Amino acid sequence: MTRMKYTVPITKDLINSYIPLSNDDVHLYRQCQLYNTTSVTVDNSSLVGCNEWVYEQTTFYKTFTSQENLVCDDALKTSHAQMVFYFGVLVGDLGFGMLSDHIGRKKTFMITAVLLLVSGLGASWAPEFYSFAVLEFIIGAAIHGAFMICCVLGVELVGPKKRVYAGVPIHMFFTIGLFYLTACAYFFRDWFTVQIAVSAPCVMYLAYWWLIPESPRWLISKERYTEAESILHTAAKANKVVLPEKIVDSKTIESAKEGRLWHLFTSRILFFRTIVIFWNWAVISMVYYGVTMHTGNLGGNWYFNFFILALVEIPAVLSCIFLLDRMGRKKLHCLCMFVAGFSCLGTIFPVLFGGDELQPLTLTLAVMGKFGSAAAFSVVYIFSLELYPTIVRNGGMGASSCVARFGGMAAPYIAKLGDLVSGKFGQALPLVVFGACSVSAGLLALMLPETLNKKLPDSIKDAEKFGVLKDTKVEDIIYIDDPEKDKELEKKDTTEIGNGIKY
Repeated sequence: MTRMKYTVPITKDLINSYIPLSNDDVHLYRQCQLYNTTSVTVDNSSLVGCNEWVYEQTTFYKTFTSQENLVCDDALKTSHAQMVFYFGVLVGDLGFGMLSDHIGRKKTFMITAVLLLVSGLGASWAPEFYSFAVLEFIIGAAIHGAFMICCVLGVELVGPKKRVYAGVPIHMFFTIGLFYLTACAYFFRDWFTVQIAVSAPCVMYLAYWWLIPESPRWLISKERYTEAESILHTAAKANKVVLPEKIVDSKTIESAKEGRLWHLFTSRILFFRTIVIFWNWAVISMVYYGVTMHTGNLGGNWYFNFFILALVEIPAVLSCIFLLDRMGRKKLHCLCMFVAGFSCLGTIFPVLFGGDELQPLTLTLAVMGKFGSAAAFSVVYIFSLELYPTIVRNGGMGASSCVARFGGMAAPYIAKLGDLVSGKFGQALPLVVFGACSVSAGLLALMLPETLNKKLPDSIKDAEKFGVLKDTKVEDIIYIDDPEKDKELEKKDTTEIGNGIKY
């Protein structure tokens, strides 16, 4: 709204003379229009658009939105920036996922680490919206490409009984990052300083080149047996386990045929499973980020709401660690989606039929929705990792997370419905959309096979046969279409070593 130099005290009557009252239930005055003014008179019969604004600074001193005046006619640019970020995540998941399957997990991770550090710091000095959006795209691609590689590498370094402990706690560190972000935002309250504070620690990732090994499973899939053996012997030495001098070679390991991402769509079974996985990823991402973005529409203190929605992720992840090996992946995932869905749907009642006195109930239901979506995120990573075969695992995970970005890109627009639709229904509508989608995804997930305590499929054929016969492990049905080979396999003695490989 236009800044005016006052020579008399500002009173309510004076404000009413220049600024029209709002026509919605949220704001007292209009934020984008004022009465037509001249140097002498004020015309209350016509309205003009504002060309300058004064911002409330109780919550934030300066944001990129206030700095660039991304309000009124430019208000959707904030959603566009978030969409560009998630589109970057989409490209990064798919691109870095396939690159990781081609050149290895470790090298690809280092590429993402360097990009993340440079683009994160660079965004702090973005001079205008479009350069900021480009840097946000790069940040999104690098940050989630790195996260996906860490998830895959962690699971591939351990055996079946340790997958939960390697694949789920990583989400708790994600939560620690949210706590750090909340603290930075609360104490600094200036977007430039916050951006520097959250980007600078990424320099530590450069040391990972000397700290983490390549995935033995990936090396074996590429027939690089000597390198895989070296890593396995190092791990065995650290765990005080004695292994045979020769563990893997072309004679003891049947090398899987080269696979490509599109092979997941080459059969009816894999096509259906992949589509179900994709839909679940998209909905989880939409609900997880959407509930967080909807924080400002929940009422109450913004920092407290954001902190509570971050804090709830710790019990969500811990519950998954406790229940994944007890309930199984499929049942627990469905339960999480139902908790998220019905909690979000339930917010419509206190919002429509209550007042400010029911705001704590609305926040509680939103927290439960975040709890369910955060827990579902932890489960779907493990569930998907165990369903995809080794030769396209990182690519499959990248594609899943890539599809999830469509949900992430839709989230800011759905969350914005609270502003675009007037009245109390507009405040409840975003969570209703999140809830309905979450319930549908949970129902579809029941059609996927259980992966608890099953050997990871290595080839496309393994993945096709996985779960076809109830309670049958993959290694028992690899050659089910070849009776002679099946008999030969039954006679072969197999021994399990630390990383879940059989020889």
